[in-house]
Amino acid sequence: MKVDVKNQKNEVVEQIELNDKIFKVKANVDTIYQVYTSMLSNRRQPLASTKDRSEVSGGGRKPWKQKGTGRARVGSTRSPIWVGGGVTFGPRHNEANFKKGVNQKMKQKALAMVLSSKVKDNELIILDKIDLKNDKTKDMNAIAKNLFDIKKKNNSIAYIIVNNGSKSIIRASRNIPFIYVTVDNSIDLVTLLNYKYVVILKDAIENINKSFKKA
Repeated sequence: MKVDVKNQKNEVVEQIELNDKIFKVKANVDTIYQVYTSMLSNRRQPLASTKDRSEVSGGGRKPWKQKGTGRARVGSTRSPIWVGGGVTFGPRHNEANFKKGVNQKMKQKALAMVLSSKVKDNELIILDKIDLKNDKTKDMNAIAKNLFDIKKKNNSIAYIIVNNGSKSIIRASRNIPFIYVTVDNSIDLVTLLNYKYVVILKDAIENINKSFKKA
């Protein structure tokens, strides 16, 4: 499958052949959803935690004597039936496990489906290069204005994939709220789905092909 390659002025300069196994895959919503939810679950931190009767304060002394008061016997104010006592069967942060296993091939398949849908919806842009004169944010912002309509307030416009040697692009884009830049071996499905356009630098295409072959 051939697609246009543009320069940073949004002009078509050539065409490039894309791998059909990555950029022309039929989307399966169930597969994408399963991978997406598993990735979110694996990032979830178990924060909810309660104290049992051995961890709450107080209760070092028997509240009243065992017999003769007419009241129910009780051994400690730490009892779960007392206000301020321990919690029975409450959530414990060291016991919660939200991990969901998904194999690498399924992750790669879901990623290929999302990239293919971007091609189908004309939301994939291949750039020959990004040339920043002074590695400044204003230079990157000017390039973004050539490529996208940023008049509307939207913080999720472009997900840009560069090669490992493009640290200056990552640095120059760090303070632009509607752009997210990542390297070709760290493409994240969860973040990718939050952005409208996907921009891939031409020299990153080969590395993406290699990473899919390894899976």
